[in-house]
Amino acid sequence: MRKLILVAAMLFGLAASAQHFEEKGGKEREQLSPEQRTELHVKRLTLELDLNDNQQKEIKKLLLAESKKREQFKETVKAKKEEGKKPTKEERFAIQNQRLDNKIAMKREMKKILTPEQYEKFEKMEMERKEKITKRAKKIKKHRRG
Repeated sequence: MRKLILVAAMLFGLAASAQHFEEKGGKEREQLSPEQRTELHVKRLTLELDLNDNQQKEIKKLLLAESKKREQFKETVKAKKEEGKKPTKEERFAIQNQRLDNKIAMKREMKKILTPEQYEKFEKMEMERKEKITKRAKKIKKHRRG
């Protein structure tokens, strides 16, 4: 009888903790600030691309500005979501258009800052990152269906 009660208590505790994790959207960790994310990103790029000090400073400014824009956009979307407002088709188009314009500008700036060899390696890294994200998204989508 004791074992049965112990097993039931353990299952109840496990179910409660899993439910708590789901309620938070699976995000238990506290998010880093834009400055912290930028600092880490610049350091990773420095290691991968062998950036000099001047390149590090330029890229840091560029990435920090992008990160702050993204953070501001997230806050706007979050506020609208809490109000229960969904973007119209035109708003979605404008958002996607702005996002792509930002990507184009970012690529141009990176091309100015990096040497041709570094830029080629940077492009390759970006493609690998996109593939990894796509695989992860497919895996999550498959997991949710099954």
